[in-house]
Amino acid sequence: MESLRGQTVRWTFTDGPVTGTLFEHTFQDDGSVVWRVLEGQGKGASAQERRYASVPVSDDVTAVSYLAASGHTLTVVLNLATGRMFGFASSQTDWFPLTGTFEVVP
Repeated sequence: MESLRGQTVRWTFTDGPVTGTLFEHTFQDDGSVVWRVLEGQGKGASAQERRYASVPVSDDVTAVSYLAASGHTLTVVLNLATGRMFGFASSQTDWFPLTGTFEVVP
């Protein structure tokens, strides 16, 4: 996958402050990202963030990052072959390493 542009990805973190929460991220063609909390802590929350970056690392690995209006930054590396992800979430005062699973949805 060259980029996540136009794709929707659902992921769940297996550690960190939102363990078990199911998120959906839709990477818009205009470069923005819409995220939604589908299950777990904060269910129903949603926002559209101005800009994200998605870059291929290899044929099976893609890195994606965005800065939310709240001041939180999320950066994850998605292994498309295994469905595993690794990343970091941060704010002005906190930083967390993260792992989890994901799927690209039609």
